[in-house]
Amino acid sequence: MASNEASREATAPMIFHCRLIPPRPDFAFTMTEEERTLMGRHADYLRSKLREGVMIMAGPVADPAGPWGLLILRVGSEAEARAVTDGDPVARSGRGFRYEILPMISTIM
Repeated sequence: MASNEASREATAPMIFHCRLIPPRPDFAFTMTEEERTLMGRHADYLRSKLREGVMIMAGPVADPAGPWGLLILRVGSEAEARAVTDGDPVARSGRGFRYEILPMISTIM
């Protein structure tokens, strides 16, 4: 029985807190039209991850130091979380966006 529990824990999805850091602190307020288009592609990409069941939620955070994006993922490993963030059009754009990925120690859902 204990081996079944260990096996289940090893394959259980993990929750990751992903922080999208924009290229500048005032990005949310000073986006160009080209950047707005890019953010539209970003939102479409995240909606596809929601439909796949990988993303739990996402949205901008009103941090006094400057807004940033929050992405909560349910995946099997940090490598899978990295694959999701690396596939995001903003991360692929070469415009200075970057993700920080942190595993949640525990969650109440």
